[in-house]
Amino acid sequence: MFASWGSLAFRLRWGILAVLTTAIVAAGLWGLGVFGQLTEGGYEDPGSQSSKAAAAVQAALGPQGGDLVVIYTPQTGTVDDPALAAKVDASLAALPPDAVRSVNSYWRTKAPQFSTPDKRSAIAVVNLTGADDGDKLTSYREIKDRLSVAGVDTEMAGSAALQDSTSQRSKTDLTRAEAVSLPVVLVLLVVIFGSLVSAALPVLVGGLAVFGSLGVLHAIALTTNVNSFAVNVASLLGLGMAIDYGLFMVGRFREELAAGRSREAAVRNTVATAGRTVAFSATLLIIALAGLLLFRQGFLKSLSYGGMAAVALAAIISLTLLPALLGILGPRIDKLSVRRRRPVGQVAGPVTGGWARLARFTMRRPILVAAPIVAGLVLLALPIGQVRFGEVDQRVLPKSDPARQAIETLKADFPAMSGTGVQVVLRGTGGGAPDRAAAQAFAARVKGVGGVADVTPAGAGGDVVAFTATLTGTDPLADAARTTVEDIRALDPPAGTELLVGGTTARNVDSLTATVDRLPLMVSLLVGATLLLMFLAFGSILLPVKAVLMSALSLSATFGLLVWMFQEGHASGLLGVTPAPLEIGIVILMAALVFGLSTDYEVFLLSRMVEARAKGATTAEAVTTGLGRTGRVISAAALLLIVVTGAFAFATVAMMRFIGVGMIIALLLDATVVRMLLVPAVMRLLGDAVWWAPGPLKRLQQRAGLQESDDVEPADAEPEPALAGRPG
Repeated sequence: MFASWGSLAFRLRWGILAVLTTAIVAAGLWGLGVFGQLTEGGYEDPGSQSSKAAAAVQAALGPQGGDLVVIYTPQTGTVDDPALAAKVDASLAALPPDAVRSVNSYWRTKAPQFSTPDKRSAIAVVNLTGADDGDKLTSYREIKDRLSVAGVDTEMAGSAALQDSTSQRSKTDLTRAEAVSLPVVLVLLVVIFGSLVSAALPVLVGGLAVFGSLGVLHAIALTTNVNSFAVNVASLLGLGMAIDYGLFMVGRFREELAAGRSREAAVRNTVATAGRTVAFSATLLIIALAGLLLFRQGFLKSLSYGGMAAVALAAIISLTLLPALLGILGPRIDKLSVRRRRPVGQVAGPVTGGWARLARFTMRRPILVAAPIVAGLVLLALPIGQVRFGEVDQRVLPKSDPARQAIETLKADFPAMSGTGVQVVLRGTGGGAPDRAAAQAFAARVKGVGGVADVTPAGAGGDVVAFTATLTGTDPLADAARTTVEDIRALDPPAGTELLVGGTTARNVDSLTATVDRLPLMVSLLVGATLLLMFLAFGSILLPVKAVLMSALSLSATFGLLVWMFQEGHASGLLGVTPAPLEIGIVILMAALVFGLSTDYEVFLLSRMVEARAKGATTAEAVTTGLGRTGRVISAAALLLIVVTGAFAFATVAMMRFIGVGMIIALLLDATVVRMLLVPAVMRLLGDAVWWAPGPLKRLQQRAGLQESDDVEPADAEPEPALAGRPG
């Protein structure tokens, strides 16, 4: 199937080039509009009790807490100065009604919680117009430059300010990462291939994949909310995977030409071998990312959309446009050489070189190699036992960020207005209002729960009575705060009412619970798809099982290090981040990415081993051949992907830095220690049993037609003639 497609891509090369390039460029240009459609929300479970509590209060009492909290600190005097009050009131009254739904301030209410005890600072609470977080963010950006008052230091806190700063920094981080990584990747590819033309092809594929994915995301954003981080993920994966796929395809094409094959045969064989591997690898990674759709949080669904779009486009371009370009270029792929070309390596004959020697050394001492590696990876994984999960808060921003500083000021000076309290809602089950006396009695019971400092009324209306329970602790994501929420939820509400508990802590508890509930489904999907597809590709039972176990070991070690660095803070100074509980959505994304990429490199390595085995090699010879022919390419691919993801390790938003550092750790562990040492050692220990499959399953796999292709042109084909005077 893949060989036939390679022949077709060669014959239709000019048409494929024209049609696909036009379509991708048009989609990308239209997709630039996605930046106006992105949101910053989606971290909560929409069906959770905390979401129901917020919706009930919103419906009965209107907006609560405010989307924006403006902190005013006069440069001289106090907030009770009449002149100051007049200026602030005038500024707030001038805000456009199409952006502001309501405003409440210290100067209008004189509420004590709206000012500091020394009257040095006071706040205004602004509710913005908009049906969702994206609309409210647009409203915030319309007014944020209109809130300054002469002679007063103004700070902006609240969810809108946090989202705005996070979004702007994410865009800047993305632009800087691409500007840094692309030139470095191009230089590395020139060093790897020794030719500007061959080096440019993977970068071209990567750029088109990223550009085209914007069009896909724009289309999705028209029908559902898409978080801004989806663009970052699409950029990271689209660029990284397209470059990796391009590297494998171009490298194999050059091998085929060096073996003396014609241009058409080289394209055909490249698609039948490297192209087939790209298709399987991309499918596995897309399935891993599709696992994010199993979760209820819109944030995870957004990341899934972005990741799947980018990987799918990278694979499609690598299997269509790239073979067409290879067919057009032929031997000219080595034009603009920057150094004397070294032999590319042959697709037949004995394998020599450092990677082959490493494989032979590993297989001579498999236990001596495997035992310390497994022990070391298990040791790195141990911090996972101490993991704690939280949600996105101001700590994702640098300490110097104005929004973070304002939110921390709000929490320190205006604790009652910081939004960290527990929202306790009593809703009448029959449509009527709860009995006031019974509600007050219930509030007294809530105040007696451990960890509750005070309970204050938050409003009553319709069928709802709401209270705010202030916690004794200052961290709403601490274990003690979560225990307090569970204890409040365990209380029996008054007769005829329903108890709903919301707020920051409850939202975090619900999100974690929803994630844990769906996690077994995602694990089953990943493991099941990997076992099935790798069996169809390689016709072995043990190879897929070994791949899953190797990926799980690599994933565990990666997360152990990330917990040690980002949560425990052992490298917080070096990384420039504030130690904090890990955001569960980012952890799930990283798990899908690392598992998918681990399997990706496994497929590339095993493909050459199975190819050699199909030609009659022994197990030891097949392992040596596989590592000898792919070791340099896999290492180069990992290095290129490290450069792409490493640029995100310098992002100013901690979530993207977490992903960047995590990818670097995963790639270093997986592409070196695991694939180059542990896999050959384990295969030597398993011996010939590693290729075994029951007869009925083997016949099923052969009928599927997805095994290594024998439908390739032999090496003694007529070589490509000279290029002089010949059109492409």
